[in-house]
Amino acid sequence: MVREPLEAILLVGGKGTRLRPLTLSAPKPLLPTAGVPFLAHQLAGAAKSGITHVVLATSYRAEMFTEAFGDGAGFGLSIDYVYESTPLGTGGGIRNAASLLRSGPDAPVVVLNGDILSGHDLTVQLGLHRECDAAVTLHLTEVDDPSRYGVVPTDESGRVTAFLEKMPNPVTNKINAGCYIFRRSVIDQIPDGHVVSVEKETFPQLIESGAVVMGYNQPGAYWLDVGTPEAFVRGSCDVVLGEMPSPAMAGDCGQALLLAGASVADGASLTGGSVLGAGCCVASGAQVHGSVVFDGAEIGEGAIVRDSIVGRGAAICEGAILDGVVIGDEAYIGPGNELRRGARVWPKVRLEHTSVRFSSDA
Repeated sequence: MVREPLEAILLVGGKGTRLRPLTLSAPKPLLPTAGVPFLAHQLAGAAKSGITHVVLATSYRAEMFTEAFGDGAGFGLSIDYVYESTPLGTGGGIRNAASLLRSGPDAPVVVLNGDILSGHDLTVQLGLHRECDAAVTLHLTEVDDPSRYGVVPTDESGRVTAFLEKMPNPVTNKINAGCYIFRRSVIDQIPDGHVVSVEKETFPQLIESGAVVMGYNQPGAYWLDVGTPEAFVRGSCDVVLGEMPSPAMAGDCGQALLLAGASVADGASLTGGSVLGAGCCVASGAQVHGSVVFDGAEIGEGAIVRDSIVGRGAAICEGAILDGVVIGDEAYIGPGNELRRGARVWPKVRLEHTSVRFSSDA
């Protein structure tokens, strides 16, 4: 039996408001992650799993995706782009993108959320989907504190029995991990042109109707939602450190990744999976740990940058301390400033020399 080429839809239309100010100039899936746009890790992983055709469901700054990935040949993929003028939700976005799919009604279609970094085995998830002739097969992951999420209980066979909203005492620690495999005909049943949530509408309706909705859980597999600055930094560092293997990694794994033209003076240290973008400069005595420094930024003598994001062309002057903060593009942090966890500095803002310690709680 000859199978149809495998297709995928990537949902990349969100504005990434939790990552502002970084997403003022670029969509979240295009932010540099371990030296390449975040979405490159998903596209490379998709190609490795046998996917040949991808439809990107875009909205915010849609033209930037075409500029970044073109026709997909660089990944061994064929990429098409579909645009939402108004947000349609997860279900509406999937239905809108289905207009560019090429497969028949019984073919599996992989759907990926554009802000998830996952090391789970997609080929095994596909195998379960085909074996069970499922309408949908969901990737589930186990979390330490499921009370923060809606949970997805399954029976002994792995069949999903419900989608439950957040509750004080969850019945399971398994949550929706944002990778779905649909039977193509199920996507075509989603109302076209309407705002639809697969989590709140499509999946519960399928379960209620008796359709087979399976859950695939791979204990120990890497999984991270990179929607917050803290998670974004962690994801990039984990790829650099090799804790989340990615075929799109822009160099060898290790304590730090330096892109073209980045320079580090004697006596400076880079650790914790940090990334220095192209043309960055780190002066003597500076310490950069577990951070992402975008292209063209400068870290001054004796400065400390820890668990932070430094935007393109930003200047961090001598003796400044950044601990868990986000610095916008071309911002200026003067000598001796100290910014603590949660602080965000907007693009081109200048913080001159001051002895005041600043945090988001101030």
